[in-house]
Amino acid sequence: MIEVTTGSAAERVEASLRRSIIALDVLPGTRLSEQEIAARHGVSRQPVREAFIGLSRTRLVEVRPQRGTVVAKISVPRLMQARFVREAIETAVVRRACETFDPASRRRIDDLVALQAERAGAGDHAGFQRADTLFHAALAEGAGCALAWEAVQDVKAHLDRACQLTLSDAAAMLPLVDQHRAILAGLDARDPEAAAAAMRHHLWEIVRALPRAEARYPDLFE
Repeated sequence: MIEVTTGSAAERVEASLRRSIIALDVLPGTRLSEQEIAARHGVSRQPVREAFIGLSRTRLVEVRPQRGTVVAKISVPRLMQARFVREAIETAVVRRACETFDPASRRRIDDLVALQAERAGAGDHAGFQRADTLFHAALAEGAGCALAWEAVQDVKAHLDRACQLTLSDAAAMLPLVDQHRAILAGLDARDPEAAAAAMRHHLWEIVRALPRAEARYPDLFE
């Protein structure tokens, strides 16, 4: 049984399912059983239904009346929209960061980039992704834009699922580390145009990698 101690039962179930769906532990197209999930989390079926509704709002699952709930397949049009939203917000964040940035956050970001490089070299995709998320969060926090990072979480989930397919080895991960360094170079130079251009290039990486993922895993895409 999964034991979580914070939040309502529905929130706990939703958070757990969200992590599993994003990590592709539960594959796109999988039918979800209310009864099995309720038993696994030690709750009644009502919180599971509420969790399904919450996940459907962010398009991670599809609730089909009389037919059950399934994990949504990866939608390329939705990915493109998610990337657009992230670009709009995160290029604005790095522009702000070029004007003012917390020194403690800047030092922490150097540690995160080093950690990413280490995890990429070890082929640790999960560790690499965690460091990547912390890198972007630290950029927003250091620029005084933590709320901006919170705003992209729902759309980021769709991109993160695709990244599970595209970042399979060190050769795929290491270029992203260099892209992060390019963003920081623009920030350190107090050059908002360079920082924004580097962020834009970075966020287009998923677009460049998608065709290979679609060809390799066609059943996971719409």
